[in-house]
Amino acid sequence: MSDILGQVRAELDKLDLPDGGTLISRDMVRALRIEAGELSFVIEAPNAEIARMMEPLRAAAERAAQSVPGVAVVRVALTAPTASKPAPQLKVGGHPKGGQSSIRPAGIKSILAVASGKGGVGKSTVSANLAVALARAGRRVGLLDADIHGPSQPRMLGVEARVSSPDGETIEPMRAHGVTLMSIGLMMEAGKAVVWRGPMLMGALQQMMSQVRWGELDVLIVDLPPGTGDVQLTLCQRAAPTGALVVSTPQDVALLDARKAMDMFRTLKTPILGLIENMSLFHCPECGHEAHIFGHGGVAAEAEALGLPLLAVLPIDLETRIGGDEGRPVAAGAGPVAEAYARLAERLVAGGMA
Repeated sequence: MSDILGQVRAELDKLDLPDGGTLISRDMVRALRIEAGELSFVIEAPNAEIARMMEPLRAAAERAAQSVPGVAVVRVALTAPTASKPAPQLKVGGHPKGGQSSIRPAGIKSILAVASGKGGVGKSTVSANLAVALARAGRRVGLLDADIHGPSQPRMLGVEARVSSPDGETIEPMRAHGVTLMSIGLMMEAGKAVVWRGPMLMGALQQMMSQVRWGELDVLIVDLPPGTGDVQLTLCQRAAPTGALVVSTPQDVALLDARKAMDMFRTLKTPILGLIENMSLFHCPECGHEAHIFGHGGVAAEAEALGLPLLAVLPIDLETRIGGDEGRPVAAGAGPVAEAYARLAERLVAGGMA
């Protein structure tokens, strides 16, 4: 899907504007998305007068997009601000708004928080692939990238466009691989650091939970940042997650932080649904040797000691890394790792958790 969008952007970049540049170089394309072969995007002109002269360009953009293999239907809207109605400006972040005790969207049945306590254990990779696996299992799935300082889900799901807002308040999320996606990375300029204190983080989470048009979802996966800070506290206290999934590698130093994450959830009265052991082993594709790079059995032993389910044991795998970098989650394909995520999804669905 990301390949198709990339080809569409390349075709649109060939359409020259009368005053120089292209639709892409002038950043005039908004909300570019494709679902089941249906492509849609918005061309935002600088003002109404220019928009009236751009209808031929809109038609040309429609034809250019239609020429890309995999695109069956194209819908292109042409918009512009007017003097009486300026373009809606969506404020990103800000302090949380008062008078709103709950930020849980009404149309979402289940919220699953994916946490790790420690960075670098593959929590975001697990979140992305679990969301895709659940979508392939027939669930209506949302994925919220709540790692404000280090958002990675747009890259992992192959989404490059920025989200749009029709009124400066509500936010239209993106869709990829059957998953409805929201991330601060879809609202900020690429490569720009988010340098915010706690209140700004809480405001951003509130915004992405309550201002996004999530629609009716069976499950919302929330990819939490590492640690036990403001974002975790706000989510658990104001969104009442159905439960938490704790991801860890088998090594002792990762388990130390995983235990702290579990203690946090117990303190905040959020049920811990189970543990996931990631990077459990490496299977050499050349010689077949199995290496336990990060140790062996640590998460399984921890789950048994705590009386919690070990929900999945996932290997460290080259295809998983390549797919994440290229916006092709491994769970969207076939093979042993995709099957492992499918089993995890089936287990959550069967348990009424997703």
